[in-house]
Amino acid sequence: MIWNKEMECADRETMCAVQLERLQATVKYEYEHVPYYAAKMDKAGVKPEDIRTLEDIALLPFITKEDLADNYPSGLFAQPMENIVRIQSSSGTTGKPKIIGYTEGDMADWAESVARGLTMCGAGKNDVIHIAYGYGLFTGGLGAHAGAEAIGATVLPMSTGNTARQIMFMQDMKSDVLCCTPSYALTIAEAVEKAGIRPEDLRLRAGLFGAEPWTQSMRDKIEKGLGIRAHDIYGLTEITGPGVSTSCEENCGMHIQEDLFYPEIIDPETLKPLPAGESGELVFTTLNKRGVPMIRYRTRDICYLMDEKCECGRTTVRMSRVFGRTDDMLIVKGVNVFPSQVETVIAEFDELTLNYKLLVDRKGASDTIELMVEFAEGLIIDDIEFVENMRKRVEHALREILQIGCKVRFLNAGALPRSEGKAVRVEDRRRFE
Repeated sequence: MIWNKEMECADRETMCAVQLERLQATVKYEYEHVPYYAAKMDKAGVKPEDIRTLEDIALLPFITKEDLADNYPSGLFAQPMENIVRIQSSSGTTGKPKIIGYTEGDMADWAESVARGLTMCGAGKNDVIHIAYGYGLFTGGLGAHAGAEAIGATVLPMSTGNTARQIMFMQDMKSDVLCCTPSYALTIAEAVEKAGIRPEDLRLRAGLFGAEPWTQSMRDKIEKGLGIRAHDIYGLTEITGPGVSTSCEENCGMHIQEDLFYPEIIDPETLKPLPAGESGELVFTTLNKRGVPMIRYRTRDICYLMDEKCECGRTTVRMSRVFGRTDDMLIVKGVNVFPSQVETVIAEFDELTLNYKLLVDRKGASDTIELMVEFAEGLIIDDIEFVENMRKRVEHALREILQIGCKVRFLNAGALPRSEGKAVRVEDRRRFE
Protein backbone atom coordinates (compact mmCIF):
# COMPACT_ATOMS: atom_id res chain seq x y z
CA MET A 1 0.00 0.00 0.00
CA ILE A 2 1.09 3.56 -0.70
CA TRP A 3 -0.56 6.41 1.20
CA ASN A 4 0.23 9.32 -1.13
CA LYS A 5 1.12 8.06 -4.61
CA GLU A 6 1.29 11.57 -6.07
CA MET A 7 4.27 12.49 -3.92
CA GLU A 8 5.75 9.13 -2.97
CA CYS A 9 5.85 7.94 -6.58
CA ALA A 10 6.53 11.26 -8.34
CA ASP A 11 9.10 11.27 -11.14
CA ARG A 12 12.34 13.09 -10.39
CA GLU A 13 11.50 16.12 -12.54
CA THR A 14 8.19 16.64 -10.72
CA MET A 15 9.73 16.17 -7.28
CA CYS A 16 12.58 18.58 -8.00
CA ALA A 17 10.10 21.20 -9.21
CA VAL A 18 8.09 20.86 -5.98
CA GLN A 19 11.24 21.03 -3.89
CA LEU A 20 12.62 24.11 -5.61
CA GLU A 21 9.34 26.02 -5.36
CA ARG A 22 9.04 25.19 -1.66
CA LEU A 23 12.72 25.84 -0.94
CA GLN A 24 12.54 29.31 -2.47
CA ALA A 25 9.38 30.08 -0.51
CA THR A 26 10.91 28.76 2.73
CA VAL A 27 14.12 30.79 2.36
CA LYS A 28 12.14 33.96 1.66
CA TYR A 29 9.81 33.23 4.59
CA GLU A 30 12.70 32.53 6.98
CA TYR A 31 14.54 35.67 5.89
CA GLU A 32 11.45 37.80 6.51
CA HIS A 33 10.29 36.17 9.78
CA VAL A 34 13.41 35.05 11.66
CA PRO A 35 15.83 37.96 12.22
CA TYR A 36 18.54 35.67 13.60
CA TYR A 37 18.71 33.60 10.41
CA ALA A 38 18.39 36.70 8.22
CA ALA A 39 21.52 38.02 9.93
CA LYS A 40 23.30 34.74 9.21
CA MET A 41 22.33 34.99 5.54
CA ASP A 42 23.50 38.60 5.39
CA LYS A 43 26.83 37.60 6.93
CA ALA A 44 27.18 34.84 4.33
CA GLY A 45 26.37 37.32 1.56
CA VAL A 46 23.29 35.49 0.30
CA LYS A 47 19.75 36.77 -0.34
CA PRO A 48 16.54 34.79 -0.99
CA GLU A 49 16.62 35.70 -4.69
CA ASP A 50 20.02 33.99 -5.00
CA ILE A 51 18.34 30.58 -4.65
CA ARG A 52 17.60 29.79 -8.30
CA THR A 53 18.31 26.05 -8.34
CA LEU A 54 18.30 23.26 -5.79
CA GLU A 55 22.10 23.25 -5.90
CA ASP A 56 22.07 26.83 -4.64
CA ILE A 57 21.07 25.50 -1.23
CA ALA A 58 24.82 25.12 -0.63
CA LEU A 59 25.02 28.93 -0.48
CA LEU A 60 22.87 29.03 2.66
CA PRO A 61 24.30 28.92 6.21
CA PHE A 62 23.64 25.95 8.46
CA ILE A 63 21.47 25.89 11.58
CA THR A 64 22.92 23.91 14.49
CA LYS A 65 21.85 22.79 17.94
CA GLU A 66 24.02 25.63 19.27
CA ASP A 67 21.82 28.11 17.38
CA LEU A 68 18.77 26.64 19.09
CA ALA A 69 20.45 26.89 22.50
CA ASP A 70 21.52 30.48 21.87
CA ASN A 71 17.95 31.41 20.92
CA TYR A 72 16.19 29.50 23.70
CA PRO A 73 13.27 29.30 24.05
CA SER A 74 11.63 30.84 20.98
CA GLY A 75 14.17 32.99 19.16
CA LEU A 76 13.90 30.88 16.00
CA PHE A 77 10.09 30.89 15.94
CA ALA A 78 8.72 32.40 12.74
CA GLN A 79 5.20 32.86 14.11
CA PRO A 80 3.83 34.57 17.24
CA MET A 81 2.66 32.25 20.01
CA GLU A 82 -1.02 32.78 19.16
CA ASN A 83 -0.40 30.92 15.89
CA ILE A 84 1.48 28.05 17.58
CA VAL A 85 -0.82 25.15 18.44
CA ARG A 86 1.75 22.73 19.87
CA ILE A 87 5.08 22.86 21.68
CA GLN A 88 7.43 19.87 21.62
CA SER A 89 10.90 19.51 23.03
CA SER A 90 13.86 17.24 22.54
CA SER A 91 14.69 14.68 25.22
CA GLY A 92 17.96 13.36 26.55
CA THR A 93 20.16 16.35 25.72
CA THR A 94 22.47 18.23 28.03
CA GLY A 95 21.97 21.90 28.68
CA LYS A 96 18.84 23.64 27.50
CA PRO A 97 16.26 21.57 25.61
CA LYS A 98 15.39 22.28 22.01
CA ILE A 99 11.95 23.95 21.97
CA ILE A 100 9.98 23.65 18.73
CA GLY A 101 6.58 25.21 17.96
CA TYR A 102 4.09 23.86 15.42
CA THR A 103 1.35 25.62 13.48
CA GLU A 104 -1.83 23.82 12.40
CA GLY A 105 -0.26 23.26 9.00
CA ASP A 106 2.88 21.84 10.56
CA MET A 107 0.79 19.39 12.56
CA ALA A 108 -1.07 18.27 9.43
CA ASP A 109 2.21 17.67 7.57
CA TRP A 110 3.59 15.72 10.52
CA ALA A 111 0.53 13.46 10.63
CA GLU A 112 0.81 13.01 6.85
CA SER A 113 4.45 11.93 7.17
CA VAL A 114 3.71 9.32 9.84
CA ALA A 115 0.65 8.11 7.92
CA ARG A 116 2.91 7.38 4.95
CA GLY A 117 5.30 5.52 7.24
CA LEU A 118 2.61 3.42 8.91
CA THR A 119 1.27 2.51 5.49
CA MET A 120 4.78 1.39 4.47
CA CYS A 121 4.71 -1.22 7.22
CA GLY A 122 1.28 -2.45 6.10
CA ALA A 123 -0.92 -0.66 8.63
CA GLY A 124 -4.44 0.36 7.68
CA LYS A 125 -7.72 1.59 9.11
CA ASN A 126 -8.73 -1.85 10.38
CA ASP A 127 -5.64 -2.20 12.58
CA VAL A 128 -4.95 -1.58 16.27
CA ILE A 129 -1.80 0.54 16.58
CA HIS A 130 -0.07 -0.11 19.92
CA ILE A 131 1.97 2.98 20.80
CA ALA A 132 4.61 2.42 23.49
CA TYR A 133 6.64 5.53 22.80
CA GLY A 134 6.61 8.11 25.58
CA TYR A 135 3.97 10.81 25.37
CA GLY A 136 4.44 14.43 26.43
CA LEU A 137 7.16 16.74 25.17
CA PHE A 138 8.91 13.82 23.48
CA THR A 139 7.66 13.62 19.88
CA GLY A 140 7.50 9.82 19.64
CA GLY A 141 4.12 9.04 21.19
CA LEU A 142 2.14 12.00 19.90
CA GLY A 143 3.71 11.74 16.43
CA ALA A 144 2.82 8.07 16.03
CA HIS A 145 -0.62 8.82 17.50
CA ALA A 146 -1.39 11.51 14.92
CA GLY A 147 -0.29 9.31 12.03
CA ALA A 148 -2.36 6.37 13.26
CA GLU A 149 -5.45 8.59 13.51
CA ALA A 150 -4.78 9.96 10.02
CA ILE A 151 -5.04 6.49 8.48
CA GLY A 152 -8.20 5.81 10.50
CA ALA A 153 -6.69 3.05 12.68
CA THR A 154 -7.62 2.28 16.28
CA VAL A 155 -5.03 3.90 18.56
CA LEU A 156 -3.88 2.23 21.76
CA PRO A 157 -1.94 5.04 23.51
CA MET A 158 -0.03 2.94 26.05
CA SER A 159 3.00 5.22 26.41
CA THR A 160 6.13 3.55 27.77
CA GLY A 161 6.75 1.41 30.83
CA ASN A 162 4.89 -1.28 32.80
CA THR A 163 5.86 -4.03 30.37
CA ALA A 164 3.52 -6.65 31.85
CA ARG A 165 0.57 -4.31 31.26
CA GLN A 166 1.79 -3.67 27.71
CA ILE A 167 1.71 -7.38 26.97
CA MET A 168 -1.73 -7.82 28.57
CA PHE A 169 -3.21 -5.09 26.39
CA MET A 170 -1.34 -6.46 23.38
CA GLN A 171 -3.10 -9.77 23.89
CA ASP A 172 -6.52 -8.56 24.99
CA MET A 173 -6.88 -5.71 22.45
CA LYS A 174 -5.24 -7.75 19.68
CA SER A 175 -2.63 -5.18 18.72
CA ASP A 176 -1.51 -5.38 15.09
CA VAL A 177 1.36 -2.87 14.93
CA LEU A 178 3.79 -1.93 17.70
CA CYS A 179 5.42 1.53 17.81
CA CYS A 180 8.29 2.10 20.29
CA THR A 181 12.06 2.33 20.55
CA PRO A 182 13.94 -0.76 19.35
CA SER A 183 15.51 -1.24 22.78
CA TYR A 184 12.04 -1.29 24.39
CA ALA A 185 10.79 -3.68 21.70
CA LEU A 186 13.63 -6.00 22.72
CA THR A 187 12.61 -5.63 26.37
CA ILE A 188 9.02 -6.56 25.44
CA ALA A 189 10.24 -9.55 23.42
CA GLU A 190 12.26 -10.79 26.42
CA ALA A 191 9.26 -10.39 28.71
CA VAL A 192 7.01 -12.25 26.24
CA GLU A 193 9.43 -15.18 26.23
CA LYS A 194 9.73 -15.22 30.03
CA ALA A 195 5.93 -15.24 30.31
CA GLY A 196 5.80 -18.37 28.16
CA ILE A 197 3.91 -16.59 25.38
CA ARG A 198 4.66 -17.75 21.86
CA PRO A 199 5.01 -15.09 19.14
CA GLU A 200 2.23 -16.79 17.18
CA ASP A 201 -0.11 -16.25 20.14
CA LEU A 202 0.07 -12.49 19.49
CA ARG A 203 -1.68 -10.79 16.59
CA LEU A 204 1.27 -8.44 16.05
CA ARG A 205 2.58 -8.52 12.51
CA ALA A 206 4.70 -5.35 12.23
CA GLY A 207 6.63 -2.87 14.28
CA LEU A 208 7.73 0.72 13.65
CA PHE A 209 10.83 1.43 15.69
CA GLY A 210 12.97 4.55 15.99
CA ALA A 211 14.38 7.30 18.25
CA GLU A 212 17.75 5.54 18.62
CA PRO A 213 20.28 3.79 16.38
CA TRP A 214 19.98 0.01 16.11
CA THR A 215 21.65 -2.75 14.15
CA GLN A 216 20.49 -5.56 11.86
CA SER A 217 21.27 -8.04 14.64
CA MET A 218 18.89 -6.23 16.97
CA ARG A 219 16.24 -6.23 14.22
CA ASP A 220 16.64 -10.01 13.83
CA LYS A 221 16.16 -10.61 17.57
CA ILE A 222 13.06 -8.39 17.71
CA GLU A 223 11.51 -10.03 14.65
CA LYS A 224 12.14 -13.52 16.02
CA GLY A 225 11.04 -12.66 19.56
CA LEU A 226 7.76 -11.00 18.55
CA GLY A 227 7.09 -12.77 15.25
CA ILE A 228 6.85 -9.50 13.33
CA ARG A 229 8.33 -7.52 10.48
CA ALA A 230 10.41 -4.68 11.97
CA HIS A 231 10.57 -1.31 10.20
CA ASP A 232 12.77 1.73 10.82
CA ILE A 233 11.27 5.17 11.35
CA TYR A 234 13.46 8.25 11.59
CA GLY A 235 12.83 11.75 12.79
CA LEU A 236 13.99 14.47 15.13
CA THR A 237 12.15 17.17 17.02
CA GLU A 238 13.97 19.99 15.26
CA ILE A 239 12.64 18.87 11.87
CA THR A 240 9.21 17.57 12.89
CA GLY A 241 9.45 14.33 14.88
CA PRO A 242 9.09 10.70 13.70
CA GLY A 243 8.06 10.26 10.09
CA VAL A 244 10.80 12.15 8.27
CA SER A 245 11.68 8.79 6.73
CA THR A 246 10.54 5.18 7.09
CA SER A 247 11.56 1.80 5.67
CA CYS A 248 9.15 -0.02 3.38
CA GLU A 249 8.61 -3.76 2.95
CA GLU A 250 11.81 -4.04 0.88
CA ASN A 251 13.86 -3.02 3.94
CA CYS A 252 16.61 -1.35 1.93
CA GLY A 253 16.81 2.08 3.48
CA MET A 254 14.25 4.59 4.71
CA HIS A 255 12.17 6.60 2.23
CA ILE A 256 12.49 10.33 2.93
CA GLN A 257 9.34 12.43 2.54
CA GLU A 258 11.16 14.63 0.03
CA ASP A 259 8.32 17.00 -0.69
CA LEU A 260 8.50 18.08 2.96
CA PHE A 261 12.15 17.55 3.92
CA TYR A 262 15.11 18.19 1.63
CA PRO A 263 18.11 15.96 2.52
CA GLU A 264 21.82 16.54 2.06
CA ILE A 265 24.90 14.61 3.10
CA ILE A 266 27.92 16.74 3.97
CA ASP A 267 31.48 16.08 4.99
CA PRO A 268 31.40 16.99 8.71
CA GLU A 269 34.92 18.42 8.49
CA THR A 270 34.80 20.46 5.26
CA LEU A 271 31.00 20.99 5.34
CA LYS A 272 30.93 20.34 1.58
CA PRO A 273 28.03 18.34 0.04
CA LEU A 274 28.73 14.68 -0.77
CA PRO A 275 27.12 12.62 -3.56
CA ALA A 276 24.63 9.79 -3.07
CA GLY A 277 26.29 6.67 -1.72
CA GLU A 278 28.96 8.45 0.32
CA SER A 279 28.67 8.48 4.10
CA GLY A 280 28.64 11.76 5.96
CA GLU A 281 26.54 13.96 8.19
CA LEU A 282 22.83 14.19 7.39
CA VAL A 283 21.44 17.71 6.91
CA PHE A 284 17.74 18.57 6.50
CA THR A 285 15.86 21.60 5.26
CA THR A 286 12.13 21.75 6.01
CA LEU A 287 10.18 22.70 2.89
CA ASN A 288 6.72 23.45 4.23
CA LYS A 289 7.16 24.23 7.92
CA ARG A 290 6.01 27.58 9.27
CA GLY A 291 6.29 27.41 13.07
CA VAL A 292 10.04 26.91 13.29
CA PRO A 293 11.37 26.36 9.77
CA MET A 294 14.82 24.80 9.60
CA ILE A 295 17.27 25.53 6.80
CA ARG A 296 20.23 23.18 6.50
CA TYR A 297 19.91 21.81 10.01
CA ARG A 298 22.92 19.68 10.96
CA THR A 299 21.47 16.52 12.50
CA ARG A 300 24.89 15.10 13.54
CA ASP A 301 23.64 11.70 12.33
CA ILE A 302 25.95 9.74 10.03
CA CYS A 303 24.45 7.85 7.09
CA TYR A 304 24.29 7.91 3.29
CA LEU A 305 21.61 8.49 0.65
CA MET A 306 20.37 6.14 -2.07
CA ASP A 307 18.70 7.53 -5.18
CA GLU A 308 17.94 4.29 -7.04
CA LYS A 309 14.25 3.46 -7.49
CA CYS A 310 12.96 1.07 -4.84
CA GLU A 311 11.22 -2.19 -5.75
CA CYS A 312 8.22 -1.06 -3.69
CA GLY A 313 7.37 1.49 -6.41
CA ARG A 314 8.24 4.62 -4.43
CA THR A 315 10.65 6.98 -6.13
CA THR A 316 11.74 9.03 -3.12
CA VAL A 317 15.38 9.14 -2.08
CA ARG A 318 16.21 6.75 0.74
CA MET A 319 18.61 7.15 3.65
CA SER A 320 20.56 4.31 5.17
CA ARG A 321 20.13 3.39 8.79
CA VAL A 322 22.00 5.82 11.03
CA PHE A 323 25.21 4.10 12.12
CA GLY A 324 26.69 6.76 14.35
CA ARG A 325 26.70 10.39 15.32
CA THR A 326 29.37 13.00 14.99
CA ASP A 327 28.71 14.16 18.53
CA ASP A 328 28.33 10.85 20.39
CA MET A 329 31.29 9.34 18.67
CA LEU A 330 33.84 8.34 21.28
CA ILE A 331 37.51 9.08 20.73
CA VAL A 332 39.48 6.58 22.81
CA LYS A 333 43.27 6.58 22.53
CA GLY A 334 42.89 8.57 19.33
CA VAL A 335 40.52 6.02 17.75
CA ASN A 336 36.92 6.74 16.75
CA VAL A 337 34.52 4.34 18.47
CA PHE A 338 30.79 4.03 17.87
CA PRO A 339 28.52 2.02 20.21
CA SER A 340 26.96 0.38 17.14
CA GLN A 341 30.34 -1.24 16.37
CA VAL A 342 30.34 -2.83 19.82
CA GLU A 343 26.76 -4.03 19.38
CA THR A 344 27.75 -5.73 16.10
CA VAL A 345 30.41 -7.71 17.96
CA ILE A 346 28.10 -8.69 20.82
CA ALA A 347 25.50 -9.97 18.36
CA GLU A 348 28.01 -12.54 17.06
CA PHE A 349 27.88 -14.41 20.39
CA ASP A 350 24.79 -16.46 21.21
CA GLU A 351 26.00 -16.61 24.82
CA LEU A 352 25.40 -12.85 25.23
CA THR A 353 22.38 -10.55 25.19
CA LEU A 354 22.26 -7.15 23.50
CA ASN A 355 21.99 -5.45 26.88
CA TYR A 356 25.30 -3.74 27.47
CA LYS A 357 27.01 -0.58 28.68
CA LEU A 358 30.32 1.02 27.77
CA LEU A 359 32.38 2.70 30.48
CA VAL A 360 35.04 5.13 29.29
CA ASP A 361 37.52 6.54 31.79
CA ARG A 362 40.98 8.00 32.03
CA LYS A 363 43.72 6.49 34.20
CA GLY A 364 46.59 8.95 34.39
CA ALA A 365 47.21 10.10 30.84
CA SER A 366 45.66 7.03 29.20
CA ASP A 367 42.04 6.40 28.20
CA THR A 368 40.36 3.13 29.14
CA ILE A 369 37.23 1.49 27.77
CA GLU A 370 35.28 -1.33 29.39
CA LEU A 371 32.27 -3.27 28.14
CA MET A 372 29.71 -4.57 30.64
CA VAL A 373 27.49 -7.15 28.96
CA GLU A 374 25.02 -9.79 30.15
CA PHE A 375 25.19 -13.51 29.62
CA ALA A 376 22.13 -15.04 27.98
CA GLU A 377 19.34 -16.39 30.17
CA GLY A 378 20.32 -19.66 31.80
CA LEU A 379 24.08 -19.12 31.73
CA ILE A 380 25.62 -18.60 35.16
CA ILE A 381 29.02 -16.95 35.45
CA ASP A 382 30.51 -19.28 38.09
CA ASP A 383 32.51 -21.45 35.66
CA ILE A 384 35.85 -19.64 35.71
CA GLU A 385 37.33 -21.46 32.73
CA PHE A 386 34.26 -20.80 30.58
CA VAL A 387 34.17 -17.14 31.58
CA GLU A 388 37.84 -16.58 30.83
CA ASN A 389 37.55 -18.28 27.46
CA MET A 390 34.55 -16.11 26.59
CA ARG A 391 36.37 -12.99 27.73
CA LYS A 392 39.31 -13.75 25.44
CA ARG A 393 37.04 -14.37 22.46
CA VAL A 394 34.98 -11.21 22.96
CA GLU A 395 37.98 -8.99 23.68
CA HIS A 396 39.71 -10.33 20.57
CA ALA A 397 36.64 -9.63 18.42
CA LEU A 398 36.36 -6.11 19.84
CA ARG A 399 40.02 -5.39 19.14
CA GLU A 400 39.55 -6.57 15.56
CA ILE A 401 36.77 -4.07 14.87
CA LEU A 402 37.76 -1.20 17.20
CA GLN A 403 41.51 -1.43 16.70
CA ILE A 404 42.04 -0.82 20.42
CA GLY A 405 41.82 -2.97 23.52
CA CYS A 406 38.51 -3.09 25.39
CA LYS A 407 38.20 -4.83 28.75
CA VAL A 408 35.08 -7.03 29.11
CA ARG A 409 33.07 -7.59 32.29
CA PHE A 410 30.31 -10.21 32.20
CA LEU A 411 27.08 -9.96 34.19
CA ASN A 412 24.26 -12.39 34.80
CA ALA A 413 21.10 -12.00 32.70
CA GLY A 414 18.91 -9.16 33.95
CA ALA A 415 21.68 -7.36 35.84
CA LEU A 416 21.55 -4.22 33.72
CA PRO A 417 18.45 -1.98 33.87
CA ARG A 418 16.02 -2.51 30.99
CA SER A 419 15.20 0.48 28.82
CA GLU A 420 11.66 1.83 28.52
CA GLY A 421 12.79 4.65 26.25
CA LYS A 422 16.12 5.51 24.70
CA ALA A 423 18.79 3.12 25.90
CA VAL A 424 21.79 4.75 27.60
CA ARG A 425 24.72 2.77 26.23
CA VAL A 426 27.71 4.93 27.18
CA GLU A 427 29.03 6.39 30.40
CA ASP A 428 32.00 8.63 29.65
CA ARG A 429 33.54 9.45 33.00
CA ARG A 430 36.23 11.62 31.42
CA ARG A 431 33.68 14.43 31.12
CA PHE A 432 33.52 14.92 34.86
CA GLU A 433 37.18 15.44 35.60
